[in-house]
Parts: sequence; C-alpha cells; structure tokens
Amino acid sequence: QVQLVESGGGLVQPGGSLRLSCAASESIFRFRAMAWYRQAPGKQRELVATIISSGTTTYADSVKGRFTISRDNAKNTVYLKMNSLKPEDTAVYYCNAVLGTYNYWGQGTQVTVSS
Repeated sequence: QVQLVESGGGLVQPGGSLRLSCAASESIFRFRAMAWYRQAPGKQRELVATIISSGTTTYADSVKGRFTISRDNAKNTVYLKMNSLKPEDTAVYYCNAVLGTYNYWGQGTQVTVSS
C-alpha cells in the first residue's frame, strides 16, 4: 500500500512563501505522475500542479508563475514551492500519486494565507 505524507503547511501572510513536501513510502520512479491538489471550504478539489515521470510539469492558471512543483528522487519526495501567496490560496493541499490505474492520496496539509 502506497503511503503519502504531506508536511509544510501553516499560516502565512499575503505575499509570503511556503514549501510543501510529500514523502512517498516507495520509489517515486514507479509513479506515472504525481500532483498537488487543493480544496477550499465549500469548493471542489482542484488540480494545482503535476509532474510526470519525464519531469514535465503543468500548472493551474491561478498559480502559474507563483508555484513550482519539483521532486527529489533520492528522497522519494515531491515538493510544492509557493510564492506570492494570496488569501485565495487558502485550502487543504493534498498530494496525489498515480500508479497504474490507482490514485493514492495523502492526508492533506492546511495552508492559510491571512494577515
């Protein structure tokens, strides 16, 4: 059973930065893709950023230019660096991994952007 553990969330002022981490229980080389999603109160979960096995990355328009997804294969960890944070970025952020036809999810980490 694949386990994903997120960390790095917290409270930050508008304009600030955070880096989220997602540690996988096995080699991330196995995953076809890994991604970060977020879900704000009363809203549907939305895709924020994706990194596929080739290293290609994609981003939601709302975070393009501010967020960067990356990975450290040796640590089996995927990161989401978030800069210029806005109140509308407030959400629970979830790590996702695709292995074959299965989707695996972490437990989520809360990010709150507020002054």
